[in-house]
Amino acid sequence: MSLHDIAPDEKAPEKQEQFAIDVNDLGSDTQWTTTRTELWSYYVYYIGNNGLSGFNFGPSQFQNLLFLAGYDPAHVPFSVPCGDGSCVLPYLGKIRDINSIVLLTNGISFAIQAVLLLAIGAWADYGRWRPNITIFFTIVAVAVSFAWLGVEDPSKWRAGVALYILGLITYQCSLTFWTAAFPGLARDLPEVKESKAEVKSGIRSLHDHTLLTSLSRNRISNVSFAVCSAGEILILAVMVGILKGLKSDESTENNTKAFSVLIAFSGGIWLLCALPWFFLEKRRPGLDLPPGTSLLTIGFKQVAVAFRECMRLKQTFLYLIFYFLMGDVLNTTVTVIGTLQNSVVAYSTLQLTLLLIVGIVAQGLGIYLFWLVQKRFKISTKAMLSFNVFWIIILTIWGLIGVHTDKFGFKHVWEIWLYQVFYGLMVCPWYAYSQTMISEVSPLPQMFLFFALFSVVGKTSAFIGPLVSSAIITASNNNDNMPFAFLFALGVVSTLFLWMVDVPKSRLECEEFILAEAQRKAFKPAETSIGADTAIDYLGHA
Repeated sequence: MSLHDIAPDEKAPEKQEQFAIDVNDLGSDTQWTTTRTELWSYYVYYIGNNGLSGFNFGPSQFQNLLFLAGYDPAHVPFSVPCGDGSCVLPYLGKIRDINSIVLLTNGISFAIQAVLLLAIGAWADYGRWRPNITIFFTIVAVAVSFAWLGVEDPSKWRAGVALYILGLITYQCSLTFWTAAFPGLARDLPEVKESKAEVKSGIRSLHDHTLLTSLSRNRISNVSFAVCSAGEILILAVMVGILKGLKSDESTENNTKAFSVLIAFSGGIWLLCALPWFFLEKRRPGLDLPPGTSLLTIGFKQVAVAFRECMRLKQTFLYLIFYFLMGDVLNTTVTVIGTLQNSVVAYSTLQLTLLLIVGIVAQGLGIYLFWLVQKRFKISTKAMLSFNVFWIIILTIWGLIGVHTDKFGFKHVWEIWLYQVFYGLMVCPWYAYSQTMISEVSPLPQMFLFFALFSVVGKTSAFIGPLVSSAIITASNNNDNMPFAFLFALGVVSTLFLWMVDVPKSRLECEEFILAEAQRKAFKPAETSIGADTAIDYLGHA
């Protein structure tokens, strides 16, 4: 389920409905019509931008190089290679555990992403920049993927730092600006354009049209996820064959080379899948820049306005705090577990590939089962999210147990397999329900503006957690499980803010806000597109 499943309240005041019509600008039609070919080129792009290069194998190869280049701190530096104990390297002025280095570098990457998307994320709304930005980041991401072929020796781990950061940034940015296209695609579907005409002629109600538009957006979002998942499983299956051909499990050298080959292969698939979208996407125009703004300032001003308005809505602000804290908990928990997973499976490319296959299948099943249960028993979004958050807390407890024991806490191969299934079934639905909840506590006409605010907040929290966790590992004598203590405590505190959110009260606050803004005419949102920062959250990737 996504935020598009949430339809306007049929009992809303007529005044509010009239304002919604003005906001959606039903009187304007675009010259564009979304064709089946254009839509499928959009889906196919997502098969390529699946995260295997920049989000999965890139980070694993980076940590693998650190392990091979590092040394056992119990002996003279660089005299004894890393084994089953601690593994350290000098990094940014300190001797650090390699897991701490990964977390620190991850935090730096997310910090750069936050600033970059804050500055240029709003460009997806204005002019015709967005397609070109998507093409630029995609080409750079593919180039980074192929550059890994030159980084197969542990002595080049410093080059791996740069490729790791660039890979994460270009993956996130290309995905962000690509996703920003889907509201326009939904708006220009033939059936949606026909429905809009029927609203203007009085044949169809605004509510029915809004529901159709929401369902169309939801369909595009869900189909793109399904197509990507199916395509990714096929790619991973081919990768298993590549690994067999490279004999990756016969030596450390073969395994390290295999990592780079898989990353480059992923980049090649990405470029192949991206080309149809580059040529078939219609260059739909965006908005004109508001008076007194420029492309360099619009992103910052947009977020500032959204935050100012959010302060007037108590329930929205409470959820904003929860979203900031719990987003940090989940993002950092997954990153910490990822570093433990790599070391537990001894950086085996074959094991990691098979784990990804299991994880993808479990994610699809988990999201479907959550949606099926909610639809069957008509459970509220807050209740479903609360249930989901409980399992995120359990995940931190799982890791916390490993602080003082080697028997449990992501320290065995069987635990890693179990984690992939657990994460997919019980944790992954967070990416759908946390976004839907935003729509339930945000005023409808300014929905996209508030999503932009939540997106920036989410990206900000994404770099704070890894930096803190890196410092905790260093301060705890390289105990890689110690960050779970911080994450568990933060998770419990954040849950209190979710518990305080009153959704019915939020609806009343939003109705009062909408009527006040209608009189003040403070906003004039358009239907053309949504901000890039906003759009990425519709598909669940931060």
